[in-house]
Parts: sequence; C-alpha cells; structure tokens
Amino acid sequence: MLVTILLSLTILFSSTQAITDQAVSSSTSNSIVNQESKLETYFVLKKSEGMVSAKPEDLDNWYQSFLPAVTTSSSNQQRLIHSYHHVVTGFAAKLTKQEAKAMETKEGFVSAWPQKVLNVKTTHTPNFLGLEQNLGFWSHSNYGKGMIVGVLDTGVTPNHPSFSDEGMPPPPPKWKGKFEFTGPCVTTSSLVQEISILPGKPPIDGHGHGTHKASTAAGNPVPGASFFEQYNGSAVGIASSAHFAIYQVCSEFVSCSKSDILAGMDTAVEDGVDVLSLSLGGPSVPFYEDSIAIGAFGAIQKGIFVSCAAGNSGPFNESLSNEAPWILTVGASTVDRSIRATVMLGNNAQYDGESFYQPTNFSSFLLPLFYAGSNGNESAAFCDPGSLKDVDVRGKVVLCERGGYLGLVNKGQQVKDAGAAAMIVMNDEFYGNVTTASLHVLPASHVTYADGLSIKAFINSTSSPMATILFKGTVFGVPYAPQVAMFSSRGPSLASPGILKPDILGPGVRILAAWLHPVDNRLNTTPGFNMISGTSMATPHLSGIAALLKSSHPDWSPAAIKSAIMTTANLTNLGGTPITDQFFVPVDVFGICSGHVNPTKADDLGLVYDIQPDD
Repeated sequence: MLVTILLSLTILFSSTQAITDQAVSSSTSNSIVNQESKLETYFVLKKSEGMVSAKPEDLDNWYQSFLPAVTTSSSNQQRLIHSYHHVVTGFAAKLTKQEAKAMETKEGFVSAWPQKVLNVKTTHTPNFLGLEQNLGFWSHSNYGKGMIVGVLDTGVTPNHPSFSDEGMPPPPPKWKGKFEFTGPCVTTSSLVQEISILPGKPPIDGHGHGTHKASTAAGNPVPGASFFEQYNGSAVGIASSAHFAIYQVCSEFVSCSKSDILAGMDTAVEDGVDVLSLSLGGPSVPFYEDSIAIGAFGAIQKGIFVSCAAGNSGPFNESLSNEAPWILTVGASTVDRSIRATVMLGNNAQYDGESFYQPTNFSSFLLPLFYAGSNGNESAAFCDPGSLKDVDVRGKVVLCERGGYLGLVNKGQQVKDAGAAAMIVMNDEFYGNVTTASLHVLPASHVTYADGLSIKAFINSTSSPMATILFKGTVFGVPYAPQVAMFSSRGPSLASPGILKPDILGPGVRILAAWLHPVDNRLNTTPGFNMISGTSMATPHLSGIAALLKSSHPDWSPAAIKSAIMTTANLTNLGGTPITDQFFVPVDVFGICSGHVNPTKADDLGLVYDIQPDD
C-alpha cells in the first residue's frame, strides 16, 4: 500500500481509507485487460426448475459444468468455493469478469455478481436504521459513492482495515486537496503543521475518538468485529463507498482550540468536501463568538452540509452545544440491542438486567441470595470497601445498591474478594430504568430500581431466598428502542431561543466502531474495535446519511437535506408507541427534537423546505 500525504494539510481517505490507487504505471488498455482477467469471488444463481429434488452431489456436478472448460478438474475444485443446496440454487466461485459474462449463455443461468457488493453490516446501526445491502435507499444512493465527508477530530488510525483502500476508486475530480504517495503505510500531513499541534506530524490518532467517529460515518466493512465477544459481526460505516478527509484539530487529550477548528473547516471547504462532521462543542455562546457556527455558515454558503453533536450534558434543559440554525444539531438515542443478564429468583420471577461479562460456565442452579443492607447498614448495602468483611457471603449471590463510594465494577471486586459467587446491582431512584452493561469481574447483572425493589421484597418474604443469573448475550429487537439517551443534551437553545433545538436523534449508545488497538487484551489481535456512547457517536451516523442523500439527490442544498431528514423523522419506537427517554418518561420537543432519523423516508419524501443562506 502506498502512503498518502495531503500537502494541503489534510488527509483524504477512500471510504474512510487512504487513496493509494493513484500511482498507475500501466496504460489504460493494460488496466482494462488486468481488470477483465482478475479473479474475484462471484455469486452465481441458477434456476431451480428440475433440480428441487436433486441430490447434493448432482447439484455439485451441475455447478461444476458452469466453470470454465479450460481449467482442469482439480483447478475447478479450487475455483468452486461454496455450493448452495438448500436456501438457494447456486454457487460461489473464483471467476474473471469475462468468465462470469460467458456463463450468461448457459441454460439455467440467472445472475452472477462479485462478492464485494454483498458485504455484511452489523455495527448493527445500519440495520436498525433500515439500511439493507443491495436494497432500497442504501443501494439507490450507491453507498455514498462520489461523496467526500470531512471529519474534524483527533485524527485517524490509518492502518486499520476500516480504512482500507481495497476496491475504492480515486477521489472524485472535485477534490482539490493535494497529496502524494511516499511509502508502504498510510501517513499524512495535517492541520498540525499550520496550527502548531505537534508541528510537522501526521494526523495519527492518539486518543481513539476520531478513529471511532470516522469509521462510523464511512468505514469499509470489516468482518469479525466484536467487543469482548459481544456485538459480533461486521462493522461498516453508513456511507461505506464515500471518501473522507481527516482534519486533526484536537490533541490526544481531546483538547480542541477554536482557532484550530475554524482552520480545519476553512481548509475542508477549500478542499471540496460535501459534508462536514464535527463531534466537538462547548457551552452555549453567541453565534458571533462560536467558531463552529461561523465556519459552518461559510460552509453552507458553499453548499456543504454540516452536522454537529448536541452535547452530553443531559438530561438537563438548556444544555446544548452547536445551536446555530444552519447546523444539523444531533442528539443521541439508544438502539434495539441489549447485553442481557437475567436475574431469576427462587419464585421463578425473572428480571432482565445487563452485563458485558457473559460467562459461559456459570451455573443456572439457584444459589443463596443475600442483601447486606437488610440490617440498616448503608455502607454494606452499597458494598463499599470493607463493608462485607464480617459477613459470610461465600458462594452466594449478593445484592448491592448503586451509590456509595464505588462504581459498579469496583463493587463487584469487593463482592468477589469476599468470596461471593455473583452480584446483582440495583439502581437508585434517580437512575431508575437506566442500566449499564459493564465489564464486571464476576458474574453480575445491573437491574432497574423497580426490579431491585422487587428483589428486595422477595428477600424479605422468605427465610431462604435463592437466585441465579441467566446470561443470554446480545439480544436484538428491544421494542422500546429508540429512546432519548439520558446524557443527550436538551434544548431550548440559549443562543437562539426562537429556534427549536436539537434537530434530530441518531444512534449514540453503545456504538461499536474502529479503535486504535484491541481493547480485549485476552485476544491480543488486530484490528481494534471499541464500544462507546455519546452524541459524538450519533453525529457521524447523520453525517453518513447526509452523504447518502447528497449522492442520491446531487441538486439538494444543505437546507434541503436538513429538511428531508427532519420532516421524515420517526416519533414512535419499534413497538409503535411514542418515543420516551431512558427513564421511560415521555419527552418534549427539546429532547426528542423532530424525531429519530429515518434515512429511507428522507430519500423519498413529498415536500422539501429549501431556504438560502441569507434566510
């Protein structure tokens, strides 16, 4: 792989990757020949008539007859990768483009296409947003092909496979940034050369925030992604065929000066990006003092869409960042995915909790259940340091309350050190229904406040309370999703109270995306993926959707794209009831915004409100 350096102090990636296909030494005709003769994995579908009851070996022989006659039997066997016998009639094989074309004349042929167009996509959020491979809006928008997403953040981890350039075309002609090829690994120049953040260094991410965000917006599909053996699947960005430009405006300590941010936006506009994505912000200030608002207004005058994070100061009102009306201000929502750890009591009552630690060898047999706070000892109720030393909890399931001196995981360490077999953490009244999937040190479940009260009541109802925890792993289809994330900042806007803000909700809770390094030290493998939450995670989802809409509707202005997103948003959850917050309380417009983004509806709406920058 060649190195890509942007002399314009930015780095341009193909689909969140480096552009390395520019150095072409062969002639155009040689390139065409090489493409025609290149072996790729093709899916070949056949007609099933007359073959419904065929034996697998008969089907295999039939499939073999479609392979090129010039190859030997042994090489044919190597060409044939998979034979499908049940769900579809067809096979996968290594073929050239010419060989796949030649199959069209054979009787029984239906279709053939390269495997690369059938990438799996489960950070899960594309599925949650209704984006389906080779169908509907995602396919119609060509996955954002030809678009350039500018990401202003802490930089990027360029050797991560989410940023691979495999199969990507050169950047579109509108790209004005300068770059050169200098080596086998991706390094870049960046704004740091001009604005004195690590002068002369490439925008390599030293924190992880920028890497995570960039891959969410436009990352290439990467199979085998997971977080501590959960969320298993392939990670992919929303606009996976888009290019993007990286502007490092923050240090590894996530310190971002306003001058650096404005310089990054200025350079991005000059370079020719289509979308700007900023998961940055601070307290409310007048627009004329807000470098992001100023830079964004200049960007929309050039036809560039700008999306920014609403902030993580919720659930309190008037806590917004990035309030300018020409910015798409993005709040965060949950997704329909839970890491289930269900508490089962001796009376067979079950309460769904959460835990990222999902042991496979924990017994489902009931164990003694113990609550150390039953005698009025508040410190023991919280499982504070040393509070369990005079209590026999060996082999028991211990109920701890949220609060006190320790976080959830450290409570577990106290319980484990005391010899207990498992832990249940119940919320306090303030956190109510908002549970957390933590990486516990022992089998554990975090349950709601109401469920905790029920567990307490069960303990008080019998002389020998028993319980266990059933670990069910990743569960999809949670009907009350999406919900407004507890941390997502709320309106109204302080800078402009007459404009409703934030604008839209997008997935921002427990988002799996690329990271600097593996976070699970047990695996010690690359690439790294991490699961984090914030409006910073919601923003690149909307940036990617904006790129898809711009690709699908090249004539739409930033205002038209924003209008399409907001006027088609969902106001109900998967269960068909009004969207709530994580406390299961109905939310007003300052929390729910216009609703939760629906990309497919935004692409095919009946009316778009378009206004000009002066308006």
